[in-house]
Amino acid sequence: MPEVAAAAGLSAETLRKIETGRVPTPAFFTVAALGQALGISLDVLAQACADERAA
Repeated sequence: MPEVAAAAGLSAETLRKIETGRVPTPAFFTVAALGQALGISLDVLAQACADERAA
């Protein structure tokens, strides 16, 4: 977790809050930074969200 948080320019505590739901709707740029740090494009993230809503 610390490595991903650092790569995204976030604190480990912020990432922990997102993961546990204490930050239920992270900012767009936070999501974008996490996606980039994990090698996941915004297109893939958007499709995953659309698929989850459709299920």
